[in-house]
Amino acid sequence: MSRSLRRIELSPGYILHHRPYRDTSRILEVLTREHGRLTLFARGVRGPQAKLAAVLQPFQLLLLSFSGRGEAAQLTGAERAQPPVPLPQPCLLAAFYLNELLLRLTTRHDALPELFDHYHAALELLRGGAALEPCLRVFEKRLLELLGYGVDLASEAHSGRRIEPEGYYEFRPGLGLVPAHSRAAPAVCGRSLLRLAQEELSEAGELADAQRVLQAALGACLEGRPLSTRAVARAMRRGVRP
Repeated sequence: MSRSLRRIELSPGYILHHRPYRDTSRILEVLTREHGRLTLFARGVRGPQAKLAAVLQPFQLLLLSFSGRGEAAQLTGAERAQPPVPLPQPCLLAAFYLNELLLRLTTRHDALPELFDHYHAALELLRGGAALEPCLRVFEKRLLELLGYGVDLASEAHSGRRIEPEGYYEFRPGLGLVPAHSRAAPAVCGRSLLRLAQEELSEAGELADAQRVLQAALGACLEGRPLSTRAVARAMRRGVRP
């Protein structure tokens, strides 16, 4: 039995990804606050006469209207929710990284308003010139928590002992934090874990430790599937054109 026709008007949303469809249309992957991640068919939005081409841009808060049945609805309208301030050029790859995480780890039609708000806040921080690495680490932490895969940053696995600022720990996916036998990588400092829990990362060592733990946790969620944006970042660091 088919789903009933639904009409949604002016739902806050972001475009995460788009690809061409036929001659003048696009298929959009969007994240909306009230309806979660959706696939939308946007007809007649490509070409010199397309009125919505300049509106349907990533990293801009939009008000989306759509209607349809089943998994993919049709876009019926879109407008900017705020003035279109571009992201700084150095932040673009990081923002695409956030989009890729959302595309890979969220489920369609699963509304997570708090996650939408965290994504919106992260983009606003990047737009305002905030430090890149702390912004990414905090978003990764919040994403894992909202998806049910958050890391217990306050206590050891099994024993439940409190994380000590001067201690060193290893993160094991599916288990948690366990005391490390040495201070060498992949061990991370307890102080870094506590700072991550407070979302107050600033020093290089704290950021490196947080990245090590969060990427291990995300890697378990991704089940070994590589992220394209990470490959691009590695190629850029090597000076190779991706």
